[in-house]
Amino acid sequence: MNGSLSEALWVLLLGSLLGFELIGKVPPTLHTPLMSGANAISGITLLAALALIGQAASPGLRLVGAVALGFALFNVVGGFLVTDRMLAMFRRRAS
Repeated sequence: MNGSLSEALWVLLLGSLLGFELIGKVPPTLHTPLMSGANAISGITLLAALALIGQAASPGLRLVGAVALGFALFNVVGGFLVTDRMLAMFRRRAS
């Protein structure tokens, strides 16, 4: 295993554990506004994953970049769907 791949996997593991721990402690009233902010951060993650894939020296790093790209894309799309659904609750119904 390459040193860069090993470091990338550690960052992925630690970031995942930290995210799981932080999101688990968010009260329900703050979840949706924080999700909108997370969409912006996931947009940055999309760009970083694309840069990693483009500059990867090994196929393993390309794989890690592709996994990061997939998770970030899933988060962005899901976040926008949830935000749209939340905003639909505040629209007036046609009578």
